[in-house]
Amino acid sequence: MKKDFLPLKQCTLFNNFDENSLETILKKCNYHIESFSKGESIAIEGDSIKSIGIILEGSIEVQKLFPSGRFLTMSKLSSGDIFGEVIIFSKRTTYPATITSVTKSKVLFIEKNDILHLCSEEDMFLKAFMGLLSNKILMLNKKVTLLSHQSIREKIANLLLSLYSEQKNLTITLKQSKKEIAESFGIPRPSLSREFIKMKDEGILEIDKNKVTLIDIELLENILM
Repeated sequence: MKKDFLPLKQCTLFNNFDENSLETILKKCNYHIESFSKGESIAIEGDSIKSIGIILEGSIEVQKLFPSGRFLTMSKLSSGDIFGEVIIFSKRTTYPATITSVTKSKVLFIEKNDILHLCSEEDMFLKAFMGLLSNKILMLNKKVTLLSHQSIREKIANLLLSLYSEQKNLTITLKQSKKEIAESFGIPRPSLSREFIKMKDEGILEIDKNKVTLIDIELLENILM
């Protein structure tokens, strides 16, 4: 087996295969390997996603970029880790975050159709892929639980920054009424209104009915840092 492929033995999808079986599997799919330099973007939020990526060498970060150019690291991945596996078969066709190479790295990409082929041809691969998705769902459920414990201010900041990214305008339109937003946050409406007023008094935003003007993006981002 080629030296480049040795990290695949650390990957959840392939760690139960011996070297001969792994070589046979790789011959069944049209994979490709790409090299990235330190600081280079592997994928940018909004880019089309057609494959999963398996890190063969180096380390990468999954990042949420803010309008000011700052970023929040959502996860760090290294040799043998995978990205893109959760959304490759979803209705979403683009990356939800930016993936950056923090060192020199090599990534092996396997396209969606090849994954389907391997799942139908190799029972062990299918079980590994299903196990990978199940574990990721459990982890995401845990994250959702943690997010539910965010402060009201953090929830507002998340919402406004998300809408700003969508609408590309400092004056954004709320898609829900304040009552509906409060219900989605699981809080009373007066608590939501009080926090909006505090944020207005601090010079973070202005609010007029369903319109919110973002005065200081950096202060809004600082809430989540």
